[in-house]
Amino acid sequence: MSDKIDWDPIRALAKRVLDQGEALELTDDTRALLLRSAHEVAINSEDAESALGSLPTATTLLQEIRRRISDGSRRLSRARNRAYELRDAGELDGAQQQMRDALALEVVPFYRKQAELALEKLAQLAEVSETGHINANLPDRDQLVILERRIQQGHALALTDDLLAILRRTAPTAAISDAETEEALTSPKGAEALIRMMLSRFRDGKQRITRALFRMTSLRDSGDLDGARQQMRDVLAVEIVPQYREMAEEQLKALDKQLSES
Repeated sequence: MSDKIDWDPIRALAKRVLDQGEALELTDDTRALLLRSAHEVAINSEDAESALGSLPTATTLLQEIRRRISDGSRRLSRARNRAYELRDAGELDGAQQQMRDALALEVVPFYRKQAELALEKLAQLAEVSETGHINANLPDRDQLVILERRIQQGHALALTDDLLAILRRTAPTAAISDAETEEALTSPKGAEALIRMMLSRFRDGKQRITRALFRMTSLRDSGDLDGARQQMRDVLAVEIVPQYREMAEEQLKALDKQLSES
């Protein structure tokens, strides 16, 4: 099963037939689309072929295909969101259970693969949590969150080459200079303080931009473009993390364009 599946054609067909009342026409292309999509959502080939024997059963097949796509998408999104919340709170066992629960219900291969990959990464993070050893296949920031929790639990931080590399890569993304970084990396205590500083900036910045985007959207949708723009200006007045500054700048640029065109 490919990592990239284009379900737009089957969604469009379902919308026309199931929502808008258009008659289903079993052309060669439509048959091929239904058979391919049925296979992608784990419907037996013989059952799918049989369903194409009449318009009512073909319509039922289309309904089932759409249901599996929609249900699987919602299930995976909910499970991942909850798993990531638990991961960030240090509850890695609970995070992994969210993905196991999703897998227990899921039949669509594409969604199963996504859940399995998420579960594998969570298991690898659990190993980092247990051992304190860096995993080159995991995101830097996720591992720093785990290491911060180990520090809080009283574990010593080992300044291995892998950890030093992560800290040097991540520090600029938290607006920390090379000089500050190198000074911090002269001792475990300095490295611990550096980790805390970086993660604090990421958390504060994420919370700040999330809240500002929510307010901006509400103001923009109510027609208050000046107020919407001010939300992004307020972020830029205090934000130092490049990622969140770029997000605010992009939104402000789009609002400025919208204002000039109105």
